[in-house]
Amino acid sequence: MSGLAIRSGSPADIPAIIDLQKQTWWVTYEHIVGKEQCDFMFNELYSDVSLTRQMNVSGHRFFLLERAGGLLGFASCSAQEEKIFKLHKIYVDPSAQGTGAGRQLLTAVEAYAESEGAVELRLNVNRYNPARHFYEKMGFTVLYEEDVPIGSYWMNDYVMGKRLNGRVTA
Repeated sequence: MSGLAIRSGSPADIPAIIDLQKQTWWVTYEHIVGKEQCDFMFNELYSDVSLTRQMNVSGHRFFLLERAGGLLGFASCSAQEEKIFKLHKIYVDPSAQGTGAGRQLLTAVEAYAESEGAVELRLNVNRYNPARHFYEKMGFTVLYEEDVPIGSYWMNDYVMGKRLNGRVTA
């Protein structure tokens, strides 16, 4: 895709992030976890208050992928442990999926994590989410399964990891 630009996100971008997430969230998860859990998780993770906290308190770095000023996708990451970063989110407008947009976002996150001294990038993905195949194509492997409580629900995930720049995690 040409004419794309990646930039850092800020609290001023939260309305656009929420709008994009409304286009991707239920399509991605409703058939996996059901509408009730989907609604709960969206409200927990993508409210204005939650996204502001992620940016300003939790140290999540957001990357926005834009074309002609319109948001096509976003990702966020943060340091987790010494030399390990976590990819918290990566979402692409359904109309731009399969075009390389996700690859561009992930490449930007990897470059940032490496510039901060990370040697590994990890993520959680629902065990039934087809995005797992995208991550595998991008070099991630399943490290272990993890069931994470969120409210009265559970996120049944794989934790996946990728070595950055060919270095082994110490």
